[in-house]
Amino acid sequence: MPVLGITGGIATGKSTFVQAFAGQLPAQVFDADLAAHELLSGDLAVRAAVVEAFGTSVLDGEGRPDRQRLRELVFADPSKRKTLEEILHPRIRARWAAGAEQFRDRPDWLLVDIPLLFETGAQSHFERVVVVACSRETQIQRLRENRNIQDALIENIIGAQLDLGSKVRLGQHVIWNDSTREALESQARLLAGFLRSLYG
Repeated sequence: MPVLGITGGIATGKSTFVQAFAGQLPAQVFDADLAAHELLSGDLAVRAAVVEAFGTSVLDGEGRPDRQRLRELVFADPSKRKTLEEILHPRIRARWAAGAEQFRDRPDWLLVDIPLLFETGAQSHFERVVVVACSRETQIQRLRENRNIQDALIENIIGAQLDLGSKVRLGQHVIWNDSTREALESQARLLAGFLRSLYG
């Protein structure tokens, strides 16, 4: 079955969509954010590279990279963000790319959830890319209310990603998530039905 890429902007509801979408298909999910978390918390080579690049001030009390400190640091300085991406992105891609080809000969689907799919030039690895999007106003509101992120950091995080309009134009399918969870789940069902009819 095809390998599908799923992307979007921060707080567009991508993870919620992936959960609903995977429930409509026989599918496995690769979560790039989770992979990044696992690398930062458990990979000694990654930990050493982070300390070498940013110093010990980004470590928590257990000597692991503190994601909150790193986020504040890298989104305040594009060069530092690029450094962290150079540490993480090749390792994350190696994880999902290793198994992707196998899924094309299997009866189940692989959904690869990558926030920076287009930014990392990964689109050619997927039969189709689904973009989960919403209005900028909704993005900001969710980041303020659900994640308690301050306005200055919100602007830095959104500004660091390719704008949603460009992602919408580059994707093959768009899920618009400015409404309810029920509306999002309805779109997941419709898209899953279409893709099942397309690929058999």
